[in-house]
Amino acid sequence: MRRVRKAILRLGQERGSSSLATYLNPMADDFLKYKRMYLRIPTPRGVWVSWRDTTRRDVSRVREVGYGGLFISTPNPLAVGTVLALLLSVPEGEIRAGAIVRNTFPDEGMGVEFSEMGQEAFARLETLLTRLRLSMQSEGVKPV
Repeated sequence: MRRVRKAILRLGQERGSSSLATYLNPMADDFLKYKRMYLRIPTPRGVWVSWRDTTRRDVSRVREVGYGGLFISTPNPLAVGTVLALLLSVPEGEIRAGAIVRNTFPDEGMGVEFSEMGQEAFARLETLLTRLRLSMQSEGVKPV
C-alpha cells in the first residue's frame, strides 16, 4: 500500500500539487467529509474482477473502486486479512494488483485494499477513475 500512496503523491507533485487532497480535487471537499483514505466511486454494472487466494478463484462484480481498493460483490466473502491477487479487465486495459481483505459483509461482499501494483497498472487505474468520476459528476452521483 505504501507504494500506491507514494505513486499517488509523486503524481500529485509532478502536476504541481503538494498534497493528496489537492491532487484529487475536484473531489477534495467530499474527500474530507468521509473517513476513508481514498474515496470509492460506484462502478457501472459491467466492471468485473477476477480474484484468487491460495484456495479459491472467482469472478465477481466490482461495486465501488478507488485509489486505495475496491468493493467486491460476492455472497461468500473471504476472511479479513486474506491476501488476494486481482485482475480487472476494463477498457483502459488490464489492471493487476495484490490486495488484502479489510472488511466483509456476509451475503454482500468484501472491501479490499490494494497492497501492491505496478506503475502501468496504476496509470490504468488512474485513467479508469478519471473516466468514472467524470461520468459520475455528469449524472450527479456522489462518491462513497
